[in-house]
This record gives sequence, structure tokens and C-alpha cells, in this order.
Amino acid sequence: MGRRASDDAETPTTPVTLAAPQETGGAVPTTTSKRLPADRRRQQLLDVALTLFAERGYNATTMDDTAEAAGVTKPLLYQHFDSKRALYLELVDSVAQTMLEAIGKAVAAADGPRQQVEGGFAAYFHLVVTHPAAFNLLFGSNVPNDPELSRAVREVQDTIALAIDPLIDAGLDEDHRRMLAYAMVGMAEGASHHFVATRNPVERGTEVAEAGRLARRLADLAWAGLRSVHPD
Repeated sequence: MGRRASDDAETPTTPVTLAAPQETGGAVPTTTSKRLPADRRRQQLLDVALTLFAERGYNATTMDDTAEAAGVTKPLLYQHFDSKRALYLELVDSVAQTMLEAIGKAVAAADGPRQQVEGGFAAYFHLVVTHPAAFNLLFGSNVPNDPELSRAVREVQDTIALAIDPLIDAGLDEDHRRMLAYAMVGMAEGASHHFVATRNPVERGTEVAEAGRLARRLADLAWAGLRSVHPD
């Protein structure tokens, strides 16, 4: 007899859905303890864990915290995730995949190299503007000092750099291009840290415009620098 899709059902890995942000005043998103379909419950747990990890860091966040904030029992949480480590790694992978897909689509839709640079930055900053918790999960100061977990975060930076590498076409050797690609990743990351730390709340409906403004500023700087690059 088939099992119904409820809280006691097994579900496959669920990608984080970065939906439109809500004004929560820093509060952890919660729901009532009513029964939910397994996929919706898993998504809720991921959303809650994302906020907790981003705000408190990996070490300071416990599975008890996550279960309490989600309004569920800890055994139910463990039905979906074997451990805190597994929950964190799934979040990192899912948020990174969301960011990389957005960057890839923006670059593919651009008309030329200059537009590719700005489009890639715009996709990156759209995540930062609309979901600062996702950015903090990947690049915040509370990235865990754990070889496996910190390696998962570094792999995100590596993948972004690899995506940028082909855009740097100035007759450079591979090592030179890769170094510049990482420099662009660092530039975007540094600007994002500043934005998240000093920004006022972005008015609802202006997120795309704000991300575009940040993208133009950095694209101007990056493009001016890339135009002057030459082989050693």
C-alpha cells in the first residue's frame, strides 16, 4: 500500500527555492506545526536552516534550534536530514546552484563581452540584494572552520571563477586568466560584504534596479581593467 506524501514520507534532495523576500525584521521564518506534504516540509526546514546558519553560523546553530524555529520535533527533522552537516551541505549546494544558474543564463543572454560582464554581475547582485542570508551562508564571516564544509564553500568560488574565465579573452595563458577571474570574484564578494553590512532595507519592487546599479558600477571597473590587460 503506497505511503502518502506527508511528514513521515521520504523525499529526494530538495533545491532551495529563493522566493521573493519578506520583511521579517530579522526573525527566523516559522510555520505552525500542522502537517505538510513532505516536499513542502523539507522546503520549510531548508528555509529556516538557511536563516539560522546565515545569522548564527554553523557552529552556533543546532538541530534543536532548527526544529524549534520550524515548529517541528527533532525526530521529524532527522527524517529529512541525517545530520546538521548534511543539512548545511545541501543548503550550500542548492544556493550555489541557484546563483550559478542565474549567472549562466544572464551571460548566455547577453549580446557581447561587455554585456556579459554586466549581466553576470547583475545576476550575482540580485541574489545579494534579495537574499542576503543566502550570500552570508556562502561568503559570510561564519563559514565553518571545518575541512569538508569550508571546502564546499571554496568550491562555489572555484566554480564562479571557472564561469568567468572564458569571458577574459585577451590572449592570456590559462594561469593568467584564472588569476584575473578570481580577482573578479573577490571584487564582487567584497562589494557585496560592504552592501550587506551598510545597506538600508531595499524597497520592495526595486531589487532588480538596485542589483543593476551595483552591477554597472563593478562592470565599469572590471571592464576598464580588462581592456588594459595584456600578456606578460
